Amino acid sequence: MRLKERLMKKSTTSAKLRGLIAAILVPMSIVVAILIGVLCWYSLQYQTILQNVTAASAFNQNFKSDVDLKMFYYVSDSAYSEGKPFAEVESARELADTLLSHTTEKKSIEAIESVRDLCITLEQRMNEIDDAGSYDEGMTQLENNIYILTELIQTYMYDYLYYESAHMSQLQSEVIEQLQYVIMAAIGLFLIFIIAITIYTSRVTNEITAPLTFLTKRVKDIQRGDFEQHTPVEAKEIEIQTLSDGFEEMVGQLNTLIQENKRAERRKRHAELELLQAQINPHFLYNTLDTIIWLIEADKKSESIEMVSALSDFFRFCLSRGKDIITLEEEQKHVLSYLSIQKIRYQDRMDYEVVIPESLYGYSIPKLTLQPLVENSIYHGIKLQREKGQIKVSAMDLGDKIELTVKDNGAGMTVERLSEMRNAIENGEKVGFGLRTVHQRMQLLYGEEYGLTISSTEGVGTTITAVIPKVENNEKGIANV
Repeated sequence: MRLKERLMKKSTTSAKLRGLIAAILVPMSIVVAILIGVLCWYSLQYQTILQNVTAASAFNQNFKSDVDLKMFYYVSDSAYSEGKPFAEVESARELADTLLSHTTEKKSIEAIESVRDLCITLEQRMNEIDDAGSYDEGMTQLENNIYILTELIQTYMYDYLYYESAHMSQLQSEVIEQLQYVIMAAIGLFLIFIIAITIYTSRVTNEITAPLTFLTKRVKDIQRGDFEQHTPVEAKEIEIQTLSDGFEEMVGQLNTLIQENKRAERRKRHAELELLQAQINPHFLYNTLDTIIWLIEADKKSESIEMVSALSDFFRFCLSRGKDIITLEEEQKHVLSYLSIQKIRYQDRMDYEVVIPESLYGYSIPKLTLQPLVENSIYHGIKLQREKGQIKVSAMDLGDKIELTVKDNGAGMTVERLSEMRNAIENGEKVGFGLRTVHQRMQLLYGEEYGLTISSTEGVGTTITAVIPKVENNEKGIANV
């Protein structure tokens, strides 16, 4: 409503121009016609180029890496293969055809035609790769054809964006130059008329050109990387006011998308780094080795052998042949080896139980999901009480989901501490390192509806629940993170 009220108080540019024509008669009507024609022509060209640049921005920035990786999986007959990436190539070709129908600049046309032709050639080479007589021949075709073609497609698409952006900048300069010529001609005619008409026409001209100059400056600022939303220019013409308001709203939305993308990328990289750091806990290794030395010195041969075997299993499952997604059965073995080590360390201070139905063994789970939860139960629950502790790890089939639970009868948490831990998991604060890492990684893999929940009562114990989608390990819908 406020925008409508603002626009109702303003007049249209055509009304202003009609008044100007009436005041200065035929000579000024020619100048006005030229001004409107120049503005409309350049506005149309600018809008067309802007649409081209906007459409080209939809090009997958990871096109080369995505196509190359999927073709590598296909040629190497990997378990992660999803077939040939025809959809990505076809999408790039369709985008090139769309851009070609609206492009006028020669260099831009040449670049986008190259993208289209290369996409067609790439599809042919992708089909020809099935004729490879051996794995080495297939890899050679992959290196000499596929990788080079995807590199060229991506390069020509970036060239197209560069040429169109340069054309847009050139067009802006031409708009300013043409406007200056028209204004100079108008001023020359104004001198012929009486002082009153000169003042009137100068005021009208200023009302039109000042907002346009402001918008031109904003475009240049955006080209230099200023994506902050500014207060729209206060223009007396509805068209310019609407353009300015819409322009600033568009910049604000673009900035929001950029910032959201940066934050998502930072969270992803941060979670990946923390997960790698969490995979081998130095303190756990030192303490385990100290316990082994103590067992050997105490001549407890069977216990020391059992602990070394458990430690070996623990790190073997940590590596998991480089996989980040493993079966629930493998995750169970990993957490059992960890609990076995801790049982020997703490002896009579803790017992544990792992109950996971065999029917769930074949489903996928991110590696190192349960171990950090169990570690949290030991160090923040069992160790903080004098009585013997009990840890129970269980899994439940929820139809299309799997609910994993780690429950202890340890010290529990105060209401304040529980609230702090929940906030840390959700907001990425520097508390609850292991739990936060597991939660963020699950959400990165599966979405916001999955992750960890914590319930705890001081003096009673803590229960941590993890919910993951029910996906069989041999499906290809989940890629390594």
